Amino acid sequence: MSDTPRNLLHQETLAVRWGDMDAFGHINNATYFTYFEQCRCSWLASVCNSGALSSNQGDGPVLLNASANFNLPLVFPANITISMYGGTPGRSSFNSYYEIRDADNTDILYTTGEAKIVWVDQRAGKSMPVPDDIRVLLPTV
Repeated sequence: MSDTPRNLLHQETLAVRWGDMDAFGHINNATYFTYFEQCRCSWLASVCNSGALSSNQGDGPVLLNASANFNLPLVFPANITISMYGGTPGRSSFNSYYEIRDADNTDILYTTGEAKIVWVDQRAGKSMPVPDDIRVLLPTV
């Protein structure tokens, strides 16, 4: 990972499913984004369940963009650990960073990724400040 300030927000270990493979016998590129999404949603659920966020507030995160760098092919069967990191927040957004590693040998780095998360007032359809309960989990400048 780069020198960009980031805090570890969440880690999740998953078993790679046979159906995640493509015709070439390795995990389909689009599936990596599903792994990132699973980790991000689990993190958000843990924050919501802690009382930090209420699901009925009418605001929440949306992705502005997402990217991945495929370092090594991932093949079935495997157990992976997805780590999600949060970057320094702006007014209404922050970058999230991802690593997918072999759960049994964390020296093996399959994939890295990044996604910009924007906090949005769903009713107004506009960005809004990142909630303080999320902001405190992110690095400061």
